[in-house]
Amino acid sequence: MQNMTELERDALIKNSGDSVYKLVILAFIRALELNSGMPKLIVESPGKVGSIALEEIKQGKVRIK
Repeated sequence: MQNMTELERDALIKNSGDSVYKLVILAFIRALELNSGMPKLIVESPGKVGSIALEEIKQGKVRIK
């Protein structure tokens, strides 16, 4: 994974219930969904499913209920 800026990291944590642990679980579950064939929620896909999952979280397309 590329180096994240502080703003990107803050956006990821904010969109995952203000918890690094929830972010990891959310990204993991979303990556599994993408790997099993679920459609991407973003137009630009950065490559690997983990990166796509993090970008979807950062853009607010995937959140914790």
